[in-house]
Amino acid sequence: MANVGGGFGFGTGVVGGVGVGVRPYAELTFDSEGDVDRVTQGTVSRMEATDLLVFAHGWNSDRSTATRLYDRFFAPFEGLVGSGVRLGYVGVVWPSMRFSDEPIPDFDTLAALAEPDLGGALDPLTRRALEEFWPERRAELDRVAELLAERADSAAAFIEFGALIRELAGVDAVPALVAPSVPAIFTDDVLEVCRALSVALARAGAPGTGAAGTGAAGTGAPAAAGGPEGPALTVGGGMRGLWGGAKELLRQAAYYKMKKRAGVVGERGLGPVLAQLAAARPALRFHLIGHSFGARVVSFSLRAVPDRARYVKSVTLLQGAFSHYAFADRLPHDKGTGGALRGLQRRVDGPVVACHSPHDSALKIFYPLASRMAGDSAGLLGFDERWGAIGHDGVQAVPGAPRLTLDTALREGVPTTGCVSVDAGSVVRRGGAPSGAHSDICHEELARLVVDAGRMGR
Repeated sequence: MANVGGGFGFGTGVVGGVGVGVRPYAELTFDSEGDVDRVTQGTVSRMEATDLLVFAHGWNSDRSTATRLYDRFFAPFEGLVGSGVRLGYVGVVWPSMRFSDEPIPDFDTLAALAEPDLGGALDPLTRRALEEFWPERRAELDRVAELLAERADSAAAFIEFGALIRELAGVDAVPALVAPSVPAIFTDDVLEVCRALSVALARAGAPGTGAAGTGAAGTGAPAAAGGPEGPALTVGGGMRGLWGGAKELLRQAAYYKMKKRAGVVGERGLGPVLAQLAAARPALRFHLIGHSFGARVVSFSLRAVPDRARYVKSVTLLQGAFSHYAFADRLPHDKGTGGALRGLQRRVDGPVVACHSPHDSALKIFYPLASRMAGDSAGLLGFDERWGAIGHDGVQAVPGAPRLTLDTALREGVPTTGCVSVDAGSVVRRGGAPSGAHSDICHEELARLVVDAGRMGR
């Protein structure tokens, strides 16, 4: 594992020159295969605490952004917990990446928030992040960047672009009937896919694409004209108007790889590390928190929790980017199959709280597009609830799982066990296109929810 722990002041609250205000704070660092940096594991194992808050960042984080997220989110906790609780703070760092044109509320400059370039060339920060994410694919990335900058009005350019994206995503151009596990977004006609993604950007209110519901790529035509098929292929005049969708396809390829990586890091990395720590220190209580694909990391870590173990006391999922059916014993559309995490909420000695928000465009619009499999009759733009995200509408198909507003949850508390969905839209509501409020999670109300879920309050 290369260079995963260098430059960090573990246990000091200072990481890479960025201050983390809470104490004691340490990082737990994993590579893409889930291997842990042993130095960071040792530091966490020596933390003096009764309860560990273990937070995993999501897809929009480079290392410095993750550190700032942890600093902001952890800040209120000391004033919220009871006198018998001594908190330790752990920030999980795993190799995600960040598109720098996805501004994060309160983290980015006003200039970045004002006008992200969603349809143009790759900016230098994003390009660098892509090279770190796909270190063996520099030649392919060079050509992808050239095509995005040129924005050619040419079907051949899009066909080449689609082939490069498949290379990056690690999938073959195999029809869905042959390889049903490959999302249609990578196997369908690339022009149709880019058109669909261009319409989705318009619906999300992306700059330069037309207001959601009023047009696509500045054409003035209704974004949903003609039903699920959307507008004509020549969005924005010729094929040049589809390059915003092409850039979104690149983004989706990165998300596709990160989604799989998040599960690996959780199941093979974080889960076993926490099990080892719990075995060595049986009295230590763990409270897992995950944002976006980080919610997938902490949820998949439950696969490594031994039967009848009681050390995980709560799980809080903030805008989780995985299926809303993940915890279901039976899928509504396939009664013989359960979700990927079916029944694992029973390995938590406390609740699994899924926070969701209607203002999260990433999960409302783009997650279903990325998750849909080829062969679905509704097509790329048709809504099908089987592909919904838990951070969009909460836990689904788990009998008896309550659904609460954030205000109700804070006033009356959450259940002491099982899954519960909390509509956090009253605070998770700010953010620009294309992700909307996906990263608007640093609120004291959500910290209070974690405290209540873990029964750590005053």
